[in-house]
Amino acid sequence: MSGLQSLLAFSDLKAFERRLTEYVSCLQPATGRWRMILIVVSVCTATGAWNWLIDPDTQKVSFFSSLWNHPFFTISCITLIGLFFAGIHKRVVAPSIIAARCRTVLAEYNMSCDDTGKLILKPRPHIQ
Repeated sequence: MSGLQSLLAFSDLKAFERRLTEYVSCLQPATGRWRMILIVVSVCTATGAWNWLIDPDTQKVSFFSSLWNHPFFTISCITLIGLFFAGIHKRVVAPSIIAARCRTVLAEYNMSCDDTGKLILKPRPHIQ
């Protein structure tokens, strides 16, 4: 490879790395917000479930009546289920998914990347 070609290849790699790190870093604020939403709703659901389970009337009335008597638990549980149907489980790990997919593709070129998008160049295998 001539000097110009290797310089062009290096600049292409640097441009790819900059774009990948930019994309991953842009996902971080949204990922943090989704994680906080998931944590808050999960804690609300767990608290509501605890109150629902320790209520002595829960065993005496029907299932739907007990849910009607505990609207905090019912609403938080429905919200949590709705968030999972909306794909929150994918949104909280989006940067990891992107990095894993890039690692899969880059492995064919003896490269990898870390979770921030920085490229890792692996030594070339020696062919004899």
